[in-house]
Amino acid sequence: MTAKKSDVWKSVGRRKSSIARVMISSGKGDITINRRNIDTYFGGRDILKVVTKQPFEVLGIDGQYDVDINVKGGGLSGQAGAIRLGISRGIEKENPEFRKILKENKKTLPFCLYVTNS
Repeated sequence: MTAKKSDVWKSVGRRKSSIARVMISSGKGDITINRRNIDTYFGGRDILKVVTKQPFEVLGIDGQYDVDINVKGGGLSGQAGAIRLGISRGIEKENPEFRKILKENKKTLPFCLYVTNS
């Protein structure tokens, strides 16, 4: 990340047994998870990519911040939920007004992921 220390917002998200340490800075929308691109990390699991990006989409600021994430523990579903919470908490530090919007749209965020058997 090329931002100054004061321009980086750090937060932690937890879900099930997963813990995500999230660092958010102004940028062009790159999301890096454990030093890998989000597409590489989650592979073909598009629902997990959607869950991870939900806070940005709800606020309408998709593509304005770079996110560097270190996540461990649990499975990919729990990790995606932990990342989502960490991103939400980090964005709130940047602008406290975002908290109200995120809480209002809490019902639109899925807490369980549906698996389709093909």
